[in-house]
Amino acid sequence: MRRTAAIVAAFAAGVVAGAALLLALPVPGVQDTPGGPSLRRDAVVGKAPVATLLAWTPGRLPDGYAEAVRGLPSIRTATVIHSGVAWMDRWQEQAGRVRRQPGGLRIPVEIASIHRRSYAAFVPPADRAAVTRLEGAILGRTFADLHDLGPGAEVVIAGTTLEVEAVLEDELVGAHEVVVAGSLGRRLGIDRPRYLLVVPRSGSPAGRIEAALRRPVPAGVRVRIRAPGETPVFRHGDAVLPQVRVKELFGEFAAAPRPDGTLAVSPSWVRSNIRTAHVPVLGEIRCHRLVVPLVRAALEDLEGRNLGHLVDPADYGGCYYPRFIASDPGTGLSHHSWGIALDINVSQGLPGRQPTIDRRVVEAFEAQGFKWGGGFLIPDGTHFEFVRFP
Repeated sequence: MRRTAAIVAAFAAGVVAGAALLLALPVPGVQDTPGGPSLRRDAVVGKAPVATLLAWTPGRLPDGYAEAVRGLPSIRTATVIHSGVAWMDRWQEQAGRVRRQPGGLRIPVEIASIHRRSYAAFVPPADRAAVTRLEGAILGRTFADLHDLGPGAEVVIAGTTLEVEAVLEDELVGAHEVVVAGSLGRRLGIDRPRYLLVVPRSGSPAGRIEAALRRPVPAGVRVRIRAPGETPVFRHGDAVLPQVRVKELFGEFAAAPRPDGTLAVSPSWVRSNIRTAHVPVLGEIRCHRLVVPLVRAALEDLEGRNLGHLVDPADYGGCYYPRFIASDPGTGLSHHSWGIALDINVSQGLPGRQPTIDRRVVEAFEAQGFKWGGGFLIPDGTHFEFVRFP
């Protein structure tokens, strides 16, 4: 019932008064041809109030999923976003100064690779020309601000020089740091399809749309469908903070990837941000300096209620551990890389299994701003990750 209500609300948003003029503007260089993206009022997302849905599966979208969704009679248009991490060698600030990291280290950057024509249907009219004409790079606002970058600047990623052609608000680029067109994305190694943006046809029965989007998913693969208002940013892994937000809060580091999927992080960043501290119950932990007080407060709460025995210090899985998710370079960086996630009672809830950790432990950590992994699409019942300051 909640899901149906959310999708009904999405359709209602698409006809909010006042949006018609904004959404009626044409898209430069894009024709509304059969099989192409529709550019009617209910085919635009971003700041406009519209009926857009998100679909994603862990790791990557199944082969053929996007094509199957586009063929559904209830779906008007859809676009696939490929996503991954590439390494920035250097960049030129707006003032003209060229910046690079010492010691041969580089900066991990989350990049989206898009199909320009179909993605244009999912941004407001004022930003469509930047998408349809994209040859270099579009930057998300936060990443651009972190590096003093703007149109005309240059970034060098994986040895490829990219001109910055536009800066868009984070929500318009799925909170990615850099956006490139598909062919360039493949050259940079961004070839993993991570999520799908979908616009249902107006008048489609709302209660059937989620079932239609789930139907093409292979047996045994989990899929998450989101409607507007259910997630801060339409992107994969939407239960946790996007990488650029983590950088904004906890700092950006330079690193070098190792063959085993771990990272050699800049020693100066580690010295400035990672702390070894003694906390109740667990004893010694090694986390980001801003997260240590939150971990301590959660454990003091448990200890103060005589619930410290619910956390086993011998079953602690650690906090700061710089690596890719599942040690797979094709995915994003684990937030353990910033020391803002920790694993406790690791034998009580291995990834994918039904969590057994006591809910009072979960409540203590959630009160301090942590997200419990037991609610992830693939449950990780021993994982707690920072998402907000309490």
